[in-house]
Amino acid sequence: LSSPVQSGELQIIKLAKSGTTVKPGDVVVQFDGSTLQRTIQEKQSELRQADAEIEQTKALSRITEEQNSTALMKAQYDLQRAKLDVQKGDTIPRIQLEQAKLVVNDAEQRLKELGAKIRSDKTAAEASVAGKRRRREKAIADLERAQRGLQNLELKAPAAGMINVLPNPRSGGMFGGGEQEFREGDRAWAGANVLELPDLSSVHLEARLDESDRGRLNPGQDAMVKIEAVPGREFKARIDRISLLARVDFSSGWPPPKNFDLGLVLLEGDPRIRPGMTAVARIATERIPDVVLVPSESVSQKDGSPIVYQLDGSMFREQRIEISRRGKEQAVVTSGVAPGDRIATRRPSAELIRRP
Repeated sequence: LSSPVQSGELQIIKLAKSGTTVKPGDVVVQFDGSTLQRTIQEKQSELRQADAEIEQTKALSRITEEQNSTALMKAQYDLQRAKLDVQKGDTIPRIQLEQAKLVVNDAEQRLKELGAKIRSDKTAAEASVAGKRRRREKAIADLERAQRGLQNLELKAPAAGMINVLPNPRSGGMFGGGEQEFREGDRAWAGANVLELPDLSSVHLEARLDESDRGRLNPGQDAMVKIEAVPGREFKARIDRISLLARVDFSSGWPPPKNFDLGLVLLEGDPRIRPGMTAVARIATERIPDVVLVPSESVSQKDGSPIVYQLDGSMFREQRIEISRRGKEQAVVTSGVAPGDRIATRRPSAELIRRP
């Protein structure tokens, strides 16, 4: 479930906790609406102002039209009177006739200029009204978007399930490590994924695979999974996917190791399993029957040969062994020790080692 896309950054004021069981329609996230309410008030004010400006522009346009209409009537009257004076040419002196013709020319020019002004004023008034109407339409769109956002401040569970609150990337430290779950008071950006309702009928495990083991594993291989919160049971699983590229894990010391993302799907379920639990996966890369296994950490090196420290009375003695396979946790021993022999899991202190 994500925060509203068109509402900008919002503060979480109510958030269901991970592991909470919910029913369809239950409110699981609620965002603070004060910012949107202020936006609505601002847009309503902008809308009222836009309406007032449109009416004012129309009123000024009507006044200008009336003034232009009066000026046009006067100009037409002046032109007609000047033309009548010219028509008296046979009865007035020549100089007066020439003056009358000049008056006609001036009247015609004023009439032409007035006509151009009327057209220009009309175009300007229409453009001004159109611009204010566009601003009004934008104010309406912004207002409607804010009102829709206000209605979407509550996220409800679309189905029954169990809440899993997602990590907040902004809560992590350098290199993205240590991300914490979203919590009340956090600010979520537009479209941020805040929580999920996972389908517990299919449980997936995300693990990290060391680059040295990448070539030994493939999708489809079987695995066994131990979940810390479900003691006393191992779950059958299968490798679902392995990422194509390794990524550097800056949160695991220096130099940072390279790991592949490993996905497994559990083939068995348990009502105690919850999202976010920690688990360990064990994957067999090869099966060798009837062998002797020792912990890998119990094997030391001496003169280029592997040895273990075998219990001999109350002391330990060095015992050379031969190894055919060795992994991170166990080593396959072909000679040197037998089932039932007791060895130290690591090199004992010097006073406990029997000298030859």
